[in-house]
Amino acid sequence: MQPLKDKIAIVAGGTRGAGRGIATELGAAGATVYVTGRTTRTQQSDYNRPETIEETAELVTQAGGQGIAVQVDHLDPEQVRSLITRVEQEQGTLDILVNDIGAEHFAEFDKPIWDVDLERGLRLLRLAIDTHLITSHFALPLLIQKPGGLVVELTDGTADYNHGHYRQAVMYDLAKNAIIRMAWALAQELQPHYCTAVCLTPGWLRSEMMLDGFGVGEANWQDAIAKEPHFIISETPHYVGRAVAHLASDPDVARWNGQSLSSGQLAKIYGFTDLDGSQPDAWRYIQEVTEMGKPADATGYR
Repeated sequence: MQPLKDKIAIVAGGTRGAGRGIATELGAAGATVYVTGRTTRTQQSDYNRPETIEETAELVTQAGGQGIAVQVDHLDPEQVRSLITRVEQEQGTLDILVNDIGAEHFAEFDKPIWDVDLERGLRLLRLAIDTHLITSHFALPLLIQKPGGLVVELTDGTADYNHGHYRQAVMYDLAKNAIIRMAWALAQELQPHYCTAVCLTPGWLRSEMMLDGFGVGEANWQDAIAKEPHFIISETPHYVGRAVAHLASDPDVARWNGQSLSSGQLAKIYGFTDLDGSQPDAWRYIQEVTEMGKPADATGYR
């Protein structure tokens, strides 16, 4: 069954990581997904990574949907305008917008504001915040043309966790908390049009960059637990992708309007699992580790 057959989605920042997992799982649910980003097979972005939007679009199609790769710099209003014009001309509608553009590679953790590279920090803010605002500005007039549209703002950390925990860098902390507030604000503007906006965070994401950092691949990711025991509660990008697919398939998705959600939280409610059949709940685990000491059995959070 493909509950999102005939639904049209844009995954802004779908080149890798959570964006790739979300695009693929929307495809598995039958959606047509426009995968946007800057890295193509002929041009790299400042991430300097090998993943491309074409690869993600192919994964969407292989999963059962239709993947369409479009190179877009979401800091360029005219490129975003052109994207939305194309979607409207080709599809006539937009049902799902996922804003997953970020810039973690510019973050300088554990440095006070006076020691950071200011240019890098301001670039992080522009990529993490301005891109979301620019994309929503152009995309939402198409999305609100009919009821039931969904906007998903991706961040790092739940509202509850981030409220009481510094995220190790002023620029990074500001960017991730701004997205939580942005989703709430968009929810107020979308509600009269019977559309929904939510903020969503994965847990400890086994992205391509994270796996490379630990020197492992997805097939042997558990080898990294010897170096970092807490890695046991990590999750694949497909997990948060399934969270988005279930939100988009929920006829009562408006109940979540404006809320901060996590993949682990929604897995329990909707009943989906990660690829290995587990249900990691990283933010609950982290909260209990930091506030009450390490849980006796970390595997219980999977």
